[in-house]
Formats: sequence, structure tokens, C-alpha cells
Amino acid sequence: LTVPDEKKRLALADEAAKGEWTSRDLEIAGRNLLWEKRVASSAGHAQPAPTSGEPPAIVLGMSTVLTGPAAALGINMRGGVDLAIAEHNKKRAAGTPQIKLTCLDDGYEPARTAPNMRELITKHHVLAVVGNVGTPTGVVAAPIAVAAKTPFIGAFTGAALLRATPPERYIFNVRASYHEEIEAMVATLIDKWKIQPGEIAFFTQRDAYGDAGWSGGVKALAAHGLKSTTGTLHVRYERNTLDVEGCVADLLGATTPPKAVIMVGAYAPSARFIRLCHQSKLNPLFLNVSFVGAESLASELGSDGDGVIVTQVVPPLDADLPAVKEFAAALATLPEGERPKASLGMLEGYLVGRITCEAIARCSGTPTPEQLTDALESLGEFDAGLGGKLRLSKDEHQASHVVWPSIIESGKVLSRSWESMVKPGGGGEPK
Repeated sequence: LTVPDEKKRLALADEAAKGEWTSRDLEIAGRNLLWEKRVASSAGHAQPAPTSGEPPAIVLGMSTVLTGPAAALGINMRGGVDLAIAEHNKKRAAGTPQIKLTCLDDGYEPARTAPNMRELITKHHVLAVVGNVGTPTGVVAAPIAVAAKTPFIGAFTGAALLRATPPERYIFNVRASYHEEIEAMVATLIDKWKIQPGEIAFFTQRDAYGDAGWSGGVKALAAHGLKSTTGTLHVRYERNTLDVEGCVADLLGATTPPKAVIMVGAYAPSARFIRLCHQSKLNPLFLNVSFVGAESLASELGSDGDGVIVTQVVPPLDADLPAVKEFAAALATLPEGERPKASLGMLEGYLVGRITCEAIARCSGTPTPEQLTDALESLGEFDAGLGGKLRLSKDEHQASHVVWPSIIESGKVLSRSWESMVKPGGGGEPK
């Protein structure tokens, strides 16, 4: 959703006045308006106009979700990458190219992702594609990037299909995988809270994202003794919808209600599912993978969010770590009226952007996609300010393997260690 002019802004206001927009829609539209305003301003933004005599700018591309039920995920990712680029441009050496970001909306629909990718590569001549959001869109985007020999960096997905062994030369991941996130959940549920593998159900999106989470879950359960998934309850909903009533009905109809539900969905349908479960007197433990967007989920759930667990692939926003402090400082440079609220998704985008900019800085002049790929593989072990070393090399294309647990309490996302979470007797919520 790009609404840089007054005419479009008034059209949005008219739609809202007719009752066609929810409060969440208005919040998302407003955040897009703020981003467009920053794009139009050269002061401190990632896309300032080059001065006379400067080399042409390096263009990075992104196809992401900026509209629809998952819009906040793309907006946050874009905002974080944008911050890292702005930071790089301010610190770059004289005579070196500026970097700019070209971002296209795919609405979290693969059919829109393919033309976006081709436009970014053939029309905008991007050096790399960074921070794309989603597994179903990644299924389409990654092969196009690989075919064009264009680096595909830091996608907002933990799917195994982007994590081949040996790694695909042009695909680089920053975050931990969904399998690593779900393995951490399963280990806690079974080993610590003594829930049996057969008492764990799955709620997933009916597409490649949900399939990736289910596959990771099957592997994790098998490692903890489950012989067959025949009796494992697995409910699914359609992408970009809120049609989850059938999923709740399946839980109600189960011979033995599950004690825990591992969720692989977007924030709006996931929140509706949890709320309807509570209304139906179903109170299993709810555990979500990071893609859900913890802050957005907490906002949607309100008082129904207490005790909901979300695994994270970046540290908490209050962590005493250099990268988190530098992220906060970069965000603080934006004018107060144009400054979005910090989020974990934005922090992830910022880290993806910083790693990409660092690799670009290691190239001489204006790099080619091949030179950038070589630079990423040559990073080796490096300190990104996360409290431990990250690694990218020819045989390692996933920089981080760390999972941070968090829990929603009183509408806030709070960092917790697995050790500090206690599951009370009687199937109560962890605290």
C-alpha cells in the first residue's frame, strides 16, 4: 500500500468513514503513510539523492507483504532494512556508492511475488533481494533469484526449502529455522512439562509455510519418541483468511483434547483461533513460531493473550546487547512524528540489512552479484552484536541458530528462558 499523495490519503479516509476498514487496517495504512513520507524526504533516509560526481547508487530489492492480514510483518521487515541502509549511507566512505531499497508489495500472495521479482531484477537491476517475507512467496521468489544469479538474503522464513545441504550458492539466511524453533518447543513440552507426544496438536496455514512447520514438528516429535503421526491432530486454515472455525471444531471433536497446540500461522488468524478456543472452553498451551509477529499477535489478542508462547529468532528489545542498542539508536534518529514503534520483526530486518551492507562494504567499488555472493561467503565467523558469533561461509548459509523464547503477559511480549517458565499443575498456562 503506497499512498504518498493527498488524493490517495483522502480515499483511505473515505473508506474508513464507510466502516470498511478495521482499526488494525487503519494502523497499517498509517504506518505505510509514514514510510512513504520518509521516502519522499532526503533527510536521514536510506534513499538520498546522490550528489554530483558520486557513483550510481546500489539498489537492493524487496518483495513483501504491505497489505492484507499479514501486512505488519512486511512493514516491520522493510522498516528494519531501511534503518540499516540509512545507517550505512551516513557512515560510508567518501566516493563509495550509496545504497537504496526498492520495495514492492506482493500481499503475501505467490502469484504477485513472481512478477515483482522479475521487475526487481530486470527493471530495477537490483544487486540482491533482501528481507522478503513468507514461505509461500519464498517458494516462488528464491528460484527466480537463483536462476538470475542474484543473492537472496535474509528472507523472513525458517523453511527448510531455503536451507539445502550443501547450501544453494545464492541463498543466504540469517535467522534460525522453523525446525530449530519447534524442536525447542517440543523439547520443553515433553522433557520439562511431561506432555506426551500424542498430546501435542498442530494449527498450520494451508500452504508451504504451514507445511514447513508441520515437517519440522514431525521431525522434532520423532526425535522425542513419536512412532507415527497418524493420531496427531493437525488442523489447517487458508492463507490470507480468518476462517478458523473448522479448526476449533476439530479440537472440540477430538477424542482427547490436546494439552498443547503448536501454531504455524499469521497473527490475525492465529489470534482468532486462540480467542475462539478460549470461548469454547478449550485451554491448551499455545506455542507460536516467530513468523507470527509477537507484538501483532499480542495486540490482536488483548486479554486473551496471557500465557501464549512465541519463539523468537532475534533477542528481546530490552536485551543488553550491542546490536539491540544500536537498533534503538538508529530508530531514534527518525523524526518523532515519523518514528514507528520498535518490534522484533523490525530488529530482524535491521540485522539482515546490516549484514548485507557489511558484505557490500567489503567489495571494492560497485559490486556485482557474484562479488557480493563471494563477500557473504567470506564473512566467516563474525560478531553482529548478538552475544555470540554468527557464521557465513561456503558451507554455511544460515548465520544464526539461536532461538529465544518469549511469552505474552498483559498485552506485552516478555522475554523468558525455558528454565524460568513454569507450567502449573492441572494444565494451566506457563508463567
